[in-house]
Amino acid sequence: MATNDSQPAGAGFPEDPEDLLPEDSVLSLDEYLAMHAAVGHRTRYEILYRLVHSDDMSPKELEDAIEVDDSTLHYHLNKLVDVGLVEKRQRTERGADGLYTYYRATVFGEVTLTSGVDELIRGEVAFEAMYDSSIDE
Repeated sequence: MATNDSQPAGAGFPEDPEDLLPEDSVLSLDEYLAMHAAVGHRTRYEILYRLVHSDDMSPKELEDAIEVDDSTLHYHLNKLVDVGLVEKRQRTERGADGLYTYYRATVFGEVTLTSGVDELIRGEVAFEAMYDSSIDE
């Protein structure tokens, strides 16, 4: 994360944050904020983390991985699907009756996770070095 100390605060940024969006943006600012709010819950973060780093997963696989009950899992999965971070897919399995449901992260889910919370976590070392007063310059 780079900073540019030569610009005053707010320089180069629009007064209204909505103006950061491209004119033909596929999402509104509120939709982007809803995505970030959704991943701010520990269980939803863990679900998204697993889906980004493990590809498609069934509800049973997710239940086992994060150790939550079925109703809790589905509540949080529905939240992630509603904001567009995860998509629910169904397919038939060869030799099986009925549909098999699985979930996977969307492009928005992957970017929100890897360039959002995960990036902050990975940057902790850099943040510590930037703000460590015991380091001589």
